[in-house]
Amino acid sequence: MSEQLHGLYAITDSHLLTQGRLLPWVDAALAGGARILQYRDKSDDPARRLDEARQLKGLCEYYGATLIINDDLPLAAELGVGLHLGRDDGCLREARAQLGNNAIIGATCHADLMFAEQAQAAGASYIAFGRFFQSVTKPGTPQATPVLLEQARQRFSLPIVAIGGITLHNAPQLIGAGANMLAVVNGLFGAPSAVEVERRARGFTELFQSTF
Repeated sequence: MSEQLHGLYAITDSHLLTQGRLLPWVDAALAGGARILQYRDKSDDPARRLDEARQLKGLCEYYGATLIINDDLPLAAELGVGLHLGRDDGCLREARAQLGNNAIIGATCHADLMFAEQAQAAGASYIAFGRFFQSVTKPGTPQATPVLLEQARQRFSLPIVAIGGITLHNAPQLIGAGANMLAVVNGLFGAPSAVEVERRARGFTELFQSTF
């Protein structure tokens, strides 16, 4: 599992990926080296979410990537894929019991090492900290620092995700501080074309290759 949970962690955004962009932009990110994809859609259209998630699962299978569903346990269970839970978006123990021991389940920990301990005890596959920089997607979340990453790396054996305002420019310091994965939304999909998405994805992937 540790090999799966490493590198660029692409997260979709229903506001960025409108007008038919979802599949081609995700395809470009996966072609550029993203190994983990989180499908994040907060709309109240379960039929569309199911259809899109199925198509994304097919893309992930083609590229050998891992699909994770944001905060929708029934959808993750139906497709047999991973799940990511926010601080207030469901019980991690219940998700683990329903999805099984082999499922990848991630937990948002913001800047809270104590919550990360609880998530690890409840069966999380990875722990996510952030935001580290000004974030378009989640501007109000608590601030995290590279020092927090260093502390988490010393304290936990689980893979660690960094999220929040990450770009190719500021990513290296987070990898150096101990992040196994960089979760990127706007810095990846806020691009004018699929070609640029792939270029950015390759840039993030090369950072990991040059660091480790």
